[in-house]
Amino acid sequence: MRSTALTILALSLGAFALNAQVMQTPAQAGNPLIAEAKAAYTSIKTNLTAMAAKMPPANYNFKATPDVRTFGATIAHVADTQMRTCASVMGEQKTVDAASKTKKDDLVAALAASFAECDAAFDGTNDSNAQQPVGGGRMQRSRLGSLISSVVVHDNEEYGYLSVYMRLKGVVPPSSDRSGGMGGGMGRGAGGR
Repeated sequence: MRSTALTILALSLGAFALNAQVMQTPAQAGNPLIAEAKAAYTSIKTNLTAMAAKMPPANYNFKATPDVRTFGATIAHVADTQMRTCASVMGEQKTVDAASKTKKDDLVAALAASFAECDAAFDGTNDSNAQQPVGGGRMQRSRLGSLISSVVVHDNEEYGYLSVYMRLKGVVPPSSDRSGGMGGGMGRGAGGR
């Protein structure tokens, strides 16, 4: 009798465990670290894209202080860094040569091209290759580590700088824009004005 009860209990627990595995969503079944990195990337991509579109063309030559890059040169820096990093992660060497551009339309296009490359790099990152070494020498990191530090962290840092430029020109950064306009509209920061 006792062995029958244990057998029924074991079968019930096994069926419960199997049912729990089947009921997982694809996001739960995948690597949560990769999913979180991609979500952070998507958020900063949304905000930087909206920021580049929202800043008036005349302000692309604006410098917050004389010793820093212009707004446009900072957008170019982001585009060039992203293209270099994401192409490297994909095993290629590419450039958008954004540093040579000064017009808003050209810089917005270069930024979009770099995001397309990064979309492919993030979409191609999975459990089997996330730890794959990328780069060489002191700059060698894992594929996922490169995407996190050289794209997500770097882009958020540059977004912070560029938000000051926008505020100095009387333009609300996308992540603070509560009007339902472009960008994240997350209501973070100082809020819309």
